[in-house]
Amino acid sequence: MSIPHLISLLKQCNASKSLLQARVIHQKIVTLGLQTEITLCKNLINVYSSCRCHDSAELVFRRIGNPSDISLWNALLASYTKNHAYIEALQLFGSLLRYPSLKPDCFTYPSVLKACGGREWIRCGRSMHGHFVKSGYVFDVVISSSLVGLYAKCGYFDHAVQLFDEMSDRDVASWNTVISCYYQSGKYEKALDLFGRMKEFGFQPNSVTLTTAIAACARLLDIEKGKEIHSELTRTGFVLDDFMSSALVDMYGKCGCLEMAEDVFHQMPKKTVVAWNSLISAYGSTGDCNQCMKLLSRMILEGIRPTSTTISTILLACSRSGQLQPGAFLHGYILRNRIAPDQFINSTLIDLYFKCGKPHTAEKVFRTIPKPDIVLWNVMISGFTMVGKLFDALGIYNQMKAAGVNPDAMTFSSVLSACSQLAALEQGKAIHISVSDNGLESNEVVMGALLDMYAKCGAMNEALSVFLKLPIRDLVSWTSMITAYGSHGQAKDALELFDEMLQSSVKPDGVTLLAVLSACSHAGLVDEGCYYFRRMIDEYKIQPRYEHYSCLIDLLGRSGRLQEAYNVLETNAEIREDVELLSTLLSACCLHKEFELGERIGNVIVEKGSSDPSVYVALSNMYASSRKWKEVGRVRWRMKELGLRKSNPGCSWIEIDDRIAQFFMGDEWHEEADMVRECLAVLYDHMEKVERCGKHDFSILLL
Repeated sequence: MSIPHLISLLKQCNASKSLLQARVIHQKIVTLGLQTEITLCKNLINVYSSCRCHDSAELVFRRIGNPSDISLWNALLASYTKNHAYIEALQLFGSLLRYPSLKPDCFTYPSVLKACGGREWIRCGRSMHGHFVKSGYVFDVVISSSLVGLYAKCGYFDHAVQLFDEMSDRDVASWNTVISCYYQSGKYEKALDLFGRMKEFGFQPNSVTLTTAIAACARLLDIEKGKEIHSELTRTGFVLDDFMSSALVDMYGKCGCLEMAEDVFHQMPKKTVVAWNSLISAYGSTGDCNQCMKLLSRMILEGIRPTSTTISTILLACSRSGQLQPGAFLHGYILRNRIAPDQFINSTLIDLYFKCGKPHTAEKVFRTIPKPDIVLWNVMISGFTMVGKLFDALGIYNQMKAAGVNPDAMTFSSVLSACSQLAALEQGKAIHISVSDNGLESNEVVMGALLDMYAKCGAMNEALSVFLKLPIRDLVSWTSMITAYGSHGQAKDALELFDEMLQSSVKPDGVTLLAVLSACSHAGLVDEGCYYFRRMIDEYKIQPRYEHYSCLIDLLGRSGRLQEAYNVLETNAEIREDVELLSTLLSACCLHKEFELGERIGNVIVEKGSSDPSVYVALSNMYASSRKWKEVGRVRWRMKELGLRKSNPGCSWIEIDDRIAQFFMGDEWHEEADMVRECLAVLYDHMEKVERCGKHDFSILLL
C-alpha cells in the first residue's frame, strides 16, 4: 500500500471523523514501518484532532523521536488548542523554542495566541505582540486576526478594536471578533454599524457574524433591522444553522413579534434547547405563564431535557405576573425530578412565593438551602419588606450577619426600607455605621435609602447631613428631602428647598409637586398650595393625578373652604364621584360642623355602597348633632346590615435597647402583658390623684 493511498484514506477518515477506521490505518502504517513518515504523521495528527483524541495525536508526535519539521509541531499545537488543552499547547510551544533550527511560522503563532486567550494570559499575549511588531509578523492577516481575538478574549476590547483599525488586511474572523467586542461591551449600535461596513468592504458575513448582528437587534429592540437581515438571508437562500435560528427566535420574541418567533421556531428541522428557551422567554416576557408551561410540556415530550435556564425563565414569568399555580407546579417538577436548583432558580422561586403572598412558603424554600449566598439573603429581606413583614425583614438581616455573610448595597437598601416603615431610628443608625464600615457612603442607592430612613424617622439633622453628602442629587433625593421637611411641619424649609432644586436645573415631576402640596397641607398654607397646584398644570404641564386632587381637597377642607373643595370635585369628571375623596371632604365637614354639605356628601357615599365604617360613623354623628334621630337609626341599621366594624387591631411599637417591641390592641399573649397592665394601673392611679386635687402639676406624680 503506497503512501499517497494511505494519505487519501486518512483524509477520508478526517472528513467522516471515523476514529475506528483511523486506528486501523494507523496500525497498517506501523506494520509497514512508516510511523516516522512526516506527511503520514501530519495527517494522523489531524485525524485524531478532528476526532477530539489529542492523546493519540500526541503519541504519534512523540514516536517520531526528533521531529524536525515545523508542520508537525503546528499540527499538534492545533490539536491541543482545538480540544482546549491550552496548558499542553503552551508547554509544547516552550519545547519548540528549545530547537534553534526550528522557527515558528505563521501557522504556529495563531495556535499559541489562541492558547494564551483560552487561559486569559494577557501578559504573554502582549509580549508576543511586541515580538510580531519587530519581526514583521504583525502584517500577517491570520496572526493579526488571532491577536485581535486574544485581546477580545481577555476583555481588552479597546486594544482589539485599535489593532483591527491598524490592520492593512483583514479577514472575516477579525471582523467577527471586533463586532463581537462591540456587542459584549454593550455597544450594539456600533456592532451593527461595523456589520454594515463589513458588507460594504466586500466581506461575506458568516453564521457567527449574522448571529451577533441579530442578537444586537434583539438588544436594541430594532425589529426593522432584524427583519431586514432575515429577509436578506431568505432572499439569498442562506441556510440557517441552529445558532442563527435561535437568535432570530430570541430577536422576534424580545420585540414582541410572537407569531414570527413561532414561525422561525417551527421551521427549524432540529430544535435545540437554546431555541426552546428563547421561545419560552418570549412568552414569559408577556406574562403568559400558561403558554410557557405548554411549551415546557412539548419540550419534554420531544425528548429535550429542560435546563436551569428553562426553569428559571418560566419561574420568572410566574413571579412577574403573580401566577402561583404554574409556579408551584414547576416547583413540584423540580422536587419530583430531583433537580439541584441553582442560585437563580432558588432566588426566583422565593421571589415568586413572596409576590404571590406566600411568605411562609418562601421562607421554607430558603431554609432548605444549605449555604445561601448574599443574593438569596437579599431576596428574603426585600421579600419580607415588600409584603409588610418588617420585623421579619430585620430578623433575617440579623441572621445573615450572624451567618458571617457580608451585606452589600442591595441588603442595606432593603433593610433601611424596613426601618423607614417602622420608624426604627436606632436600628437605622446602627445600619448607617455598617454602611460606612463597608465603604458604601458613595453609593447613590444606599445613601438615598439612608436619607429616606432618617426623613421618615423625623431625624432631620441626620437626613440633611446625608443629603449634603450625596455624590449626585437627583430628583428622587430632592423629593425625599422636600417630603421630609413637609411631613415634619417645616413647610418653609420644604418650599425653599424646592426653589433651590429648580435653580439647580432639576425638573420636578408629579411626585415632587405632591410633596410640595403635602407640605402646604400640613402647614395650612392654603393660598400657597393652590398656587403650586396651578403652577403644576400651567408651567410644568403635569396632569394632576388622584393624589394631587386628594391633597388639594384635604388642604381646602382643613382650612374650612369646603364649598371650594366641593367645586374642585364637581368640575373634574374623573374624580367627581370618587368615594375616598368624598370621604376626605366629609371629615372636613364634620370638623367645621358644615352639616348640610356633609349630609349631602355622606348620602352620595352611602349610595355608592362604601364599606368604610368611619363614613357611617361620621354621617351618624352629623345626624345626631342635627337631632335627626330617625336618620341616625337608619345609618346604624345599615352598618349592622353590612356587618361593618373595625377588623384590624391597633398596633404600636417602641425601640428599647436595640430591640423593637410591638403591642396589639387586646393582646393577652404578650410576654410582658402583666407588667404593662401594672404600669398602666399605676399611671391611672396618679392621674386620678391629679384630677381629685384639681392640679395640672405633674410634680404630684413624684409623691
